[in-house]
Formats: sequence, structure tokens, C-alpha cells
Amino acid sequence: MAAIIKSQEKLSRRRFLSRGLAAAAGSFFVTHGLIDGQLPAALAQSKVVDLTDLKKVFKGTLTTPSEASFKEAVYGGLWNKLLTTRSPQIVARVKDEADVSTIVKFAVENKMKVTVRGGGHSWCQTSVRDSGIMIDLTDLNQVISIDAPKRKAILQPVISNREAQAKFKPYDLAFPTGHCPQVKLSGYMLSGGMSWNQGVWGHGFESLDAIEMVNAKGEHIIASKTENPEYFWAACGSGPGMFAVATRYHVRLHPLPKAMAASTYFYSINDMAKVGDWLSEEAKKLPPSVELSMWILPAPKELKDKCADHKGRVCLVTASIFEDDFGQAQKAAAMLEKCPVIDKCLQKTVCEPTNFEKLFDASGALWPENLRNKVDSTFSNATVTEILEIAREHTENAPSDLTVVMWAIFTGPNIPEPQKDAAFSMSSKLYGGAWTMWRTQAEDDANIAWHAKYMDLIEPLLNGHYIGESDIVGHPEYLKKAVSGRNMEKIEELRKKYDPDGVFFNYRDGLS
Repeated sequence: MAAIIKSQEKLSRRRFLSRGLAAAAGSFFVTHGLIDGQLPAALAQSKVVDLTDLKKVFKGTLTTPSEASFKEAVYGGLWNKLLTTRSPQIVARVKDEADVSTIVKFAVENKMKVTVRGGGHSWCQTSVRDSGIMIDLTDLNQVISIDAPKRKAILQPVISNREAQAKFKPYDLAFPTGHCPQVKLSGYMLSGGMSWNQGVWGHGFESLDAIEMVNAKGEHIIASKTENPEYFWAACGSGPGMFAVATRYHVRLHPLPKAMAASTYFYSINDMAKVGDWLSEEAKKLPPSVELSMWILPAPKELKDKCADHKGRVCLVTASIFEDDFGQAQKAAAMLEKCPVIDKCLQKTVCEPTNFEKLFDASGALWPENLRNKVDSTFSNATVTEILEIAREHTENAPSDLTVVMWAIFTGPNIPEPQKDAAFSMSSKLYGGAWTMWRTQAEDDANIAWHAKYMDLIEPLLNGHYIGESDIVGHPEYLKKAVSGRNMEKIEELRKKYDPDGVFFNYRDGLS
């Protein structure tokens, strides 16, 4: 890569500007905000940037506002179809890691900022900033290597949770991926990683050995606990505030659990408080291998009549169990049969064998693609009864039949866990919130208002936000609750140290 850069003529901003508009072959007006084909008045005076030399060395695709494919390049890959009106100046879809270095060096030479699309949910779409360059990592989506005897693998950043687990399964290995099948590794990992089997495997970042990155100088570096450790610390939870581009993840794999099982229990919302009170105590006795959650969601078709008094909504308890012996899984599942209102259970499945494919199918059905969303994932030390009951009536009146409320109840005797030595700084008894989902623009106002009120209702019971799935754009105050005060100070200190010229967008740049 260094040889390529040395051999090419320097991509000088001064040279671009000195040529002037008339001579700018291969150039474009630096514009943005083109969702509806309208240029904001503030951008009427646009400078000209010449991409001719960049195109000689950049192997991927460069897309600018003058091209018909620009809107698709900016917004087509976004999970949330409630789209922002922000827009970059260039979308640089890289072909390989060398392209990442090339585009960062181009940004440095031209005093332009960069942001990175790494494939997370990013409900508030932090990868889309006003102005600058969006580096799209979509084509970096491969497993580079798997060393089964050493339980190691090297992954590119935009492999999905489902694809990663499928690659490891033939070796009887697994990785603590996220729950939603379509979400990609980088968006998930840089936020800390709320993982499957988290009680045993830990957060996603806790199974990282090293990360290959391109820094603010366009240099390729490796970060680990011993090499460039400050970069590594920041990458483990800083989310969209990271000041480098992750291009490869070196991960530790775990033996695939031999006995994976799932239990589900549907209860009337009338019995929710009793179930929740019992689960809050029972969770301490359950092994960490049990992933326990409590939900309010639309009832399945066969239970609609029994839930009519709650507008078709039902309480659901789910347990995903990750053991190596099915007897142990059955023992853990049996504890849920002791619920004091088990005789009122409307429908249940008990300790049914499962696997990651089935778990991803179930998760994907609860969080479908191509919807409009408002989502804020949060942490709380309240009981699950308290946090469900405080917004129960409001939840029953959700305007969309797609919206779900979920709270994961961490299991085991040591919850909340001690703070990790990483940018990720959340620990609590509960994790969850409302996933407000709907289909059409006509439904926007009702659902946005409903979600805002839900957040107001539960706010007194919260002690944190998950940085990867909270609206830190519309609510900057959520950022302060997603990273502890000292950790945020450290992130900003490291940003000044390693990106003093602000090549990478920080948490707030380009979001107004």
C-alpha cells in the first residue's frame, strides 16, 4: 500500500482548488442533503473537488451527488427506513483494506472528515453525516481464516451474525455474536456487543484478541491489549465515536454448546406482576448459561381471543439455555416450571432442543427488516416488574402491531458485574426497552410520539443506555448515559492524541 501511495501523485487539495471549475474533469460539486433532490440553501456555494487521481488508485466505487445511484449508495443499506436527511459528500465503497488507507489519506490531504458504515442497526444512522466522506465497508465481508485447534479466527467487519456462526459450526465452535441475524460484526462489536450466551461468554468485545485498523494518518496498525492498547481500549465500546477504521477482527472462539434449548411461556398481562416478581428472585439462582427475557408483545394468532382485554397483547417469558449436557439444560429449564402462576400459563414450550439457526430465525421474526423504527436500548437496576408495570397501560396502547417491549434479566449470583477495563461501561440487572416498529410514513407521528412517551415513563428507572442502539442524535443526553463520565473523558483525550486534526467525525460532528 505504501508503494502505491508513494508512486501516485499527491492528492493535494491546493491543486484541486487551483485548477478551478472550468478545468475540473472528473470533478463534482460538494453537496449534500439530496434525499428529495433539493439542495439546502446553505450549500448553494459549493467548492469543486477533483476525483481523477483518486480514481486511479481506489479500486472500489466512488459515488457523488451528481450520480443517479447516490441516494441508494447513502441510504439503501440503512436498516431503519425512517431515514435521516443528512448526507455525505462522497460515498467510498471500498474493495479491500488498502482502499481504506487510500481514502483516509485522501481525506487528510483534502481536509475532509470521514465516517464509517460498519453494518450495525444504527437506528439513528450515525454513519450518515452532513458533509465529508462515508467509508462503506460492505464488501469487507469474509472470514479470512479459522484456526480450529487454537480456537482463533480472523473476520472482516461486515460479516453477519448468522454467517459467522454458520462458518464456525462445522468446527463445533461458536462466537458471542449479536442476536439479530442480519447485523454485521463491526457495528455490533465497536458498541461492546450484547451477545448470545453473554452470561458465560461475556460481551462480544471480551472475545477479541486484536483488531486491525486504519488510523487517522491512513496507516495500517494492529491494536490489542499489548500493542497499541489505547486504540484497543477505545474500540471496545466507543461505538460511532471511534477514531479509526476497523478492517479485521482477531477473535477467540468457544466450544459450541452441545445442548442448546429454548423454553417459552405466555401469560396474561393480568399475571405479569406475579411472574415478574418471581423471576427477579429466581434469576439469581439460575445458572449464567440461561438467557432469560420478559416481553410484552402482540399475542400469537391462537391466543388473541384470550388477550382481548389487553388489546391483543400478551406477556411472554423466554429462556435460551446453552449447556454441554442436555440433563443440565433440563435442570435449568425445570426451575421455570415452578412459577407460582404456572397453572395460568396460556401456552408453553419447555426445553425444546434448538441451535443458532433457529434462534436467529426467531430473533429475525421479532425484528423484521425494511421497517421504520424508533429504538433506545437501555440498562436498569429496577425489577422487571417495576419497569414493565410503569409503562404497562402505555404499552398496551402502542399504535403499531409490530412494536415489542423486551427486558433481558441477567442471571447468576454476581449481577451487576464489575466494570470492565474497556470503553464499554454499562452493567446492570436488566437490559432492554421498546423496539417501536411500523410500516408507513403515515404512521410516523403516532409511533414517534408513543416512543417518546415510553422513554419518559421509564426514565426514572434507568441507569444507562446502550451506545449501539440508542438515539444519541435526537437525544445527545443519552450519550452521557451510554459511556461513564471518566470513560468519555478518556475517549476524548485519546481522540486528541491520535486524531488531533479531527479526520474522523466525533460523536456530534455533522449530526445537526
